[in-house]
Amino acid sequence: MREAVVEAVLDLAAIVPRGCVLSYGDVAELLDAGGPRLVGRIMSLHGDAAPWWRIIRADGSLPDELMARAVAHYRREGTPLAEPDAGPAKVRMAQARWMPRPEDLAAIERLRRKVSEPTDGMGA
Repeated sequence: MREAVVEAVLDLAAIVPRGCVLSYGDVAELLDAGGPRLVGRIMSLHGDAAPWWRIIRADGSLPDELMARAVAHYRREGTPLAEPDAGPAKVRMAQARWMPRPEDLAAIERLRRKVSEPTDGMGA
């Protein structure tokens, strides 16, 4: 896993505003890097260095062992949550998904360029 990709994913997570989320696939698409599984793997291994609760599954959930901790963050930040019928809470993706503003797009483009820079041949 390239360090530039890891850094870009974590940097993008850091600019997602309080109360908003992105799916793993959203992050991969914005950075034009890998796919949802790669982003999920990066968050699993390195997410503690970023607001990990803001990068979630497309269905609005996180792994069960993280969701209880995430809910405390969501409530503090005002992230829209679905009322659970049974089972763990979920984020209301339609309301919580972050739509970058024009001023955010420049920062995202810098991250995308960082990811697309050629490597020294030491892995992808």
